[in-house]
Amino acid sequence: MKTRKLGSLEVSAIGLGCMGFTHGYGACPSEEESVRLIRKAYEEGCIFFDTAEIYSCYKNEELVGKAIKPFRDKVVISTKFTPATLPGQERPEGKLSRAGIRQAVEGSLRRLQTDYIDLYTEHRVPTENDPAEVAYWMGELIREGKIRAWGQSEPTLEQLKAAHAVTPITAVQSEYSLMERKWEADIIPFCRENGIGFVAYSPMAGGFLSGKYLSADEFKGDDVRRVITRYSEENMRANQVLLDLINRYAEEKHCTAAQISLAWVMYSGHIVPIPGMRSDTRILENLGVAEVTLTDAEYAAMNEALGHITIHGNRTDEDIAKLGTIEGSQQKVAKVER
Repeated sequence: MKTRKLGSLEVSAIGLGCMGFTHGYGACPSEEESVRLIRKAYEEGCIFFDTAEIYSCYKNEELVGKAIKPFRDKVVISTKFTPATLPGQERPEGKLSRAGIRQAVEGSLRRLQTDYIDLYTEHRVPTENDPAEVAYWMGELIREGKIRAWGQSEPTLEQLKAAHAVTPITAVQSEYSLMERKWEADIIPFCRENGIGFVAYSPMAGGFLSGKYLSADEFKGDDVRRVITRYSEENMRANQVLLDLINRYAEEKHCTAAQISLAWVMYSGHIVPIPGMRSDTRILENLGVAEVTLTDAEYAAMNEALGHITIHGNRTDEDIAKLGTIEGSQQKVAKVER
């Protein structure tokens, strides 16, 4: 497996987004099977694993901690703290306070069965809070050895600059794919120019870019795609032109549509995608993209073609919140997805 740098962290060129093992994309594997698959990904060369305290309200972190325990010192763990107060985190001064964040990091350390977190990310950056203040607290945690590096999820350029000036940011984690390119305007260039890595979540747009989903009827239960507008029947049909483009390149390069989609994301050397992988087949397919590359000419030609394609539908936290709530520690918690 090839590696890439997120700031000072060396990670596998493709990471594993672990959210789907406990919720978010329909029926989940059993805990035993999830542990096996995470360990399978490691055996195939993946050393970068992403989770968050809010995924299934702590349960996802517990799963990841259990799965990677035998080889903890050989992998990079990325987890995220949400500005929202979760069960057991209630404090008079609020979650986004020095004490509140310390409580959150201690909880993640315990659930992950580790004494340090490699990459600790603020899971969305509220407009009402001062990014520089959070950055200062992250610097304290780094100096104490509780975390090695920190990041922000979906910051504005102003929030990123304000935080980076106080405690240098190692990586930004935001949605980035052939269907979501808004970060190319300012965030991605700033990251490239300042040695900041970019972690691309949902790099295959929830699996749509793999071409494996043909109808919105396939999404059941707590599957977030039920409320993501890209997955309405009308928009799936309208976005077929994008799949046609991807499939053309996949045929030419003798690989899958998913691999072309990931290769496009990975074209810039500081970007690391973290697709979900819930089967042996997906692990081999997704990690195998490390050997699939687009030439400069192919990348430019794809982008030229993309300039003539309108993407129908989008993915927003507001839409995802419509899915309802999840149970956690006998309380209901507003669902916040990656």
